[in-house]
Amino acid sequence: MSVVVWRDELDTGIDVIDGQHRRIVEMINQLELARHGHSREAVSEVLDELVDYTLSHFAFEEALMEDAGYAFCAAHRRVHELFARRVQEYRLRFQAGEDMLDELRAMLVRWLFNHIRSDDKAYSPTVKQHLNGFASTHENGGWLRRTLLRFFR
Repeated sequence: MSVVVWRDELDTGIDVIDGQHRRIVEMINQLELARHGHSREAVSEVLDELVDYTLSHFAFEEALMEDAGYAFCAAHRRVHELFARRVQEYRLRFQAGEDMLDELRAMLVRWLFNHIRSDDKAYSPTVKQHLNGFASTHENGGWLRRTLLRFFR
């Protein structure tokens, strides 16, 4: 069993987003552990949690981009939608009894790392500038930091 390892080169410089990305990597590793535990029920639970968390992450990320006025927000949202459909297809295949977890894992890791390196790093300067401006006018980020930590620990 191989473990997916986070690489610092994947950091966007937006702490909350980087934390969410790391959490997704942890969930991919949990999926692998559940699979090797030979429990379809455990795999199903981790897969459901992974999908739910990823969709929440996408919504959060899209809201940040929109608030920051990122020019390619709609295109980024479309990439997220296509990925969500693709993962749902894998989920249905799993529920139908197909053994596709190796394929799913490989796709998740490849997609996530490529998406972060290109799409997410593209929006990060715009979002960071927006967040820095917001934070400087709101007690150095106190309110924002507390709010974000409530939702994404």
